Amino acid sequence: MKSLIACVFALTYWLVSLTASAVTLPGIPEFIDEMAAKHQFKRGELESLFEHAQYRPDVIEAITRPATIKPWPEYRAAFVNQKRITLGVAFWKKYHATLRRASQRYGVPEEIIVAIIGVETIYGQNTGSFRAIDALTTLAFDYPRRAEFFRAELENYLLLARDQQFDLLATRSSYAGALGIPQFMPSSYRNYAVDFNGNHKIDLLHEDRDAIGSVANYMKSYGWIANEPVATLATVSEQVCVGDSLTPRSLAEWASAGILPVHQVDYDKPARLMDFTLADGKEFWLAFNNFEVITKYNNSDFYAMSVFQLAQAIKAARHFTR
Repeated sequence: MKSLIACVFALTYWLVSLTASAVTLPGIPEFIDEMAAKHQFKRGELESLFEHAQYRPDVIEAITRPATIKPWPEYRAAFVNQKRITLGVAFWKKYHATLRRASQRYGVPEEIIVAIIGVETIYGQNTGSFRAIDALTTLAFDYPRRAEFFRAELENYLLLARDQQFDLLATRSSYAGALGIPQFMPSSYRNYAVDFNGNHKIDLLHEDRDAIGSVANYMKSYGWIANEPVATLATVSEQVCVGDSLTPRSLAEWASAGILPVHQVDYDKPARLMDFTLADGKEFWLAFNNFEVITKYNNSDFYAMSVFQLAQAIKAARHFTR
């Protein structure tokens, strides 16, 4: 009985902690002063907002154990799978004209745009279960390691909400505060989102066409080069000492070191060497500029490789069905 009472008490404490007001977090009064002075927000409205914002310890827990701590095969299987491939083909078929237009305007392949949206939200099916104001407030004022970043994102979110007329207490996001179909952080939403369906409104929460154009614009803005490779498998001799694999070198330099691309690529292109651990050993890849651009969306080689491999799988499946 004592054990049961303890469990009930622990559960009650956990539930209360999930709904505790965030207004007592240190730094919020100063943030309110800054937003009022810098952006002419009404202090009383912000005070009321933060009284209703909730502190979410589960946000802190989620951000401290990201998916990339999983082994590569397990991480890959979560994103490169039949469900996302099938839905990706259907998404491409539905928006083929919009995807073609985005690719032509920004130089980003259609399959890469489709794959990013597929990895991020399964084509809009999973756009986040946290209130954005709760997630961003929690991280801005109780996650010291990246408090400066999330404080800036909270500032951008309030500005974005004012411009877009978001319901601040209803808009949902990821645990990190990423918004909508393409999971843009608020600063990216303000800087890179575009009206791509011509209705004179940018809406990444509901409009797939705006999401398509915005993803392509984001990638182009971070340096995507049209008609250039992303990555290629490489063969590495057992006798080769890889050494500094993080510094990009031309393929000619890698070849002279005994590291060769599996697919034909111009030998003057710089690339860095990556390895991914599989059940039967390591797999080596050469990553080019466009691979690095994908990591600007999420700073993880696992993420970028999942996007690339999902894109290739969707493209192959679409070609087969056609």
